[in-house]
Amino acid sequence: MASRKPVRWHIAVFLAPAVLVYTALMIIPLFGTLAQSLMNHDAAGTRIFVGLRNFATLFGDAVWSDAFWNALGNNTWFFVIHMLVQNPIGIALAAILSTPRLRMAGFYRTAIFIPTILSFVIVGFVWKLILSPIWGIAPGMLDAVGLKFLFAPWLGKEEYALTALALVSVWQFVGIPMMLIYAALLSIPDGVIEAAEMDGITGWSQFWKIKLPLILPSVGIISILTFVGNFNAFDLIYVAQGALAGPDFATDILGTFLYRTFFGFQLQLGDPYMGSAIATAMFGIILVGVCIYLFGIQTRLRRYQF
Repeated sequence: MASRKPVRWHIAVFLAPAVLVYTALMIIPLFGTLAQSLMNHDAAGTRIFVGLRNFATLFGDAVWSDAFWNALGNNTWFFVIHMLVQNPIGIALAAILSTPRLRMAGFYRTAIFIPTILSFVIVGFVWKLILSPIWGIAPGMLDAVGLKFLFAPWLGKEEYALTALALVSVWQFVGIPMMLIYAALLSIPDGVIEAAEMDGITGWSQFWKIKLPLILPSVGIISILTFVGNFNAFDLIYVAQGALAGPDFATDILGTFLYRTFFGFQLQLGDPYMGSAIATAMFGIILVGVCIYLFGIQTRLRRYQF
């Protein structure tokens, strides 16, 4: 028993700075934002407590509510594309790359994962050049395979812009679910795979019947990470379409809406109090989604697994 005390003391020594840093960088700003969302200023510029009035304006005023629901709807579509395209592709790639007979699997993993470490500025700017109808290479590439008629100025049309940027984001981050699922597949005991092969279950049938049920908790974790990451998205939209998230706010998401409101942009003055209200609403949306996952989906996945 005496030997455990120094170990616990060393753990406390190492954890204390981490807790202090986390509190200073995360907890205090969070509660500061929540408190500021309940404040505003009077005609003299004095900061006053207004309760939920900022939220009433955000959800009740026509101008504010239209912008908020437009951003939320765009954000939801942005997330849905990642769930329906990025994660299934990542799972399929992980299943293929985990095949023992596949040659150069390490090279393929590296090549697919490299875009995730690239800067948002580089990715947004390069893809904006690629998709440009004037000097981009996309029209020429489609023309080379006889599909020039499919090309359109995707980033300049309201009906295509958000989907195009979501697919660019999928291209950049598909390596993350691929690597997480790949690690989960490698953690499956060899005895389970050998037993399945003895029963004649091989190939994709083995993946669907044996491997996928065993990695469902990892799939759930990837899903919630995708949810949190997408509802915190900002960089790619800002780089490619600017703070106004054109054309005509067709690519506006909660992150760009928050940026314009809090800091101001062009002819729009910054309003830190309404910006804090938007940030609080974003926090509430993400918190509800995470709670649904933790207390609903993840619990069922664990029961299903064991």
